[in-house]
Amino acid sequence: MKKLIARLPKAELHLHIEGSFEPELMFEIAGRNRVEIPFKSVEEIRAAYKFSNLQEFLDIYYQGMAVLREEQDYFDLTRAYLDRCKADNVTHVEIFFDPQGHTGRGVPFDVVAKGIIAGLEDGERRHGITWRLIMSFLRHLSEDDGFATLKEAEPWLERFAGVGLDSSEQGHPPAKFARLFRQCRAMGMLLCCHAGEEGPPEYVRQALEIGVDRIDHGNRAMEEPSLIREIARRNLTLTVCPLSNTALKVIARMADSPVRRMLEAGLSVTVNSDDPAYFGGYMNANFEAVAAGLALSKDDVVQLAKNSFTGSFLPEAEKLRWCAAVETARVGQTPLVLLRTDRKRRTHDNACYRHRGGPDRDLFSQARTQ
Repeated sequence: MKKLIARLPKAELHLHIEGSFEPELMFEIAGRNRVEIPFKSVEEIRAAYKFSNLQEFLDIYYQGMAVLREEQDYFDLTRAYLDRCKADNVTHVEIFFDPQGHTGRGVPFDVVAKGIIAGLEDGERRHGITWRLIMSFLRHLSEDDGFATLKEAEPWLERFAGVGLDSSEQGHPPAKFARLFRQCRAMGMLLCCHAGEEGPPEYVRQALEIGVDRIDHGNRAMEEPSLIREIARRNLTLTVCPLSNTALKVIARMADSPVRRMLEAGLSVTVNSDDPAYFGGYMNANFEAVAAGLALSKDDVVQLAKNSFTGSFLPEAEKLRWCAAVETARVGQTPLVLLRTDRKRRTHDNACYRHRGGPDRDLFSQARTQ
């Protein structure tokens, strides 16, 4: 199984770029920027990457983020993540970034956006990894703060595929940001929302009422058959993060992961790494852990890889091409798409892929039947 997972091309749809901040790079950037941190060594930082719930994780997450100050820092962070993607045969990424976590401490929005986008473009040149960038709002802040961030982001919106909602879930339901998401939809942005990780099934229901294009996590949707049916009817993708779920005690053990039940219910579930520097594993480690914990079959793993592309915001032709590449890799061959050496750099005007209709569209059914 490990060899199969390694050779399958995959897309990552749930990754917080700040959550890929490895201790070594944090220590290096802190020294470069002369930022004092409460750790004397890389080992001390790594020891601090231990927590028992989402809030404890977020406390250290924001503390680590504080050393990021310059455009080069964000470039280096993104470059390091894409190098790990290359090693795991991840060929397309759709990553979140949290601008409020940076602008709130005085880092200009432009510095953050320029550094991350430069890193993504560098990764595409060096590794052929295509990308979409999603701007996330922090739900522990006010909706008005979100509107201010959206205004600040206006010069950059053509480079973003959509918006998301993350941070502390409990007590901050999606409905708190309904007006903000309506405005983002009116501006042509795709909508993603963290819901049903630690929050109740009602949060998933609210995300559906908002009309999201993708649900991040969504574990607790499996507690209500009506939610399962509606997610299936809308053909929405769920971006589950197995190692994150165990690290944050969302589930007690990998055998409790909802991934198998989602597959059996016919849902488009994907496997992702979330914040891999903190949770102990990038994409292949998550695939391996969930495959072992749930005794998944090779067919299941192949379906998860296909779902990662059909659930993406790529054009339909690209989804079909990558699903075919997954099938080729399944039988032990190297897909032609991975052998190309003349890959041209694509222009990332993500606006051309933005969703313009309602939430009931069926964009992905053709690719899922391949």
